[in-house]
Amino acid sequence: MFKQVGRELFLAGLITSHGGNMSVRAGDRIFITRRGSMLANLEDKDIVETGLEEGDTGDGLASRELVVHRAIYRLTPSLAVVHAHPRYSIVLSLSRDEILPVDSEGSYLLERVPVVTAQQTIGSAEVARLVPPALKLSKIVMLRGHGSFAAGQSLEDAYQWTSSLEASSQILYLAERS
Repeated sequence: MFKQVGRELFLAGLITSHGGNMSVRAGDRIFITRRGSMLANLEDKDIVETGLEEGDTGDGLASRELVVHRAIYRLTPSLAVVHAHPRYSIVLSLSRDEILPVDSEGSYLLERVPVVTAQQTIGSAEVARLVPPALKLSKIVMLRGHGSFAAGQSLEDAYQWTSSLEASSQILYLAERS
């Protein structure tokens, strides 16, 4: 599923060539994309196994966002996380504290998407502290000016929330300009 979702994220324009990351939890183990991997062209070597706690053997190869993924798994019942950089959603996150979809699908699936602010937005303890509580209240959260973190029971779930958020953000952006 990593390969399929990674390819879909790229084709949908939700990540750049080497942007974003994904993980799944299996018990006390995490399988996460390798630091600097191309999600659109993942190979087996691009999936790193590590643990829920720091200091595991795979830590050095894992995405820099590992600290955030671990925090999400510790504080929510989620089994999969997708971190993406959806353009319209990022634009909207710059000027609001939540994204409220105005379209039917977005309103139904997402209701509201909180926007959290951190000084250091990439792989920081601050982000790891802010994102999980927001994911207890919403399927997806935006990190102001950086990207989204979606959590679900599968990578497909997390991809759906990411895709739906970006579609709703495009609609909202265009509706506010017409």
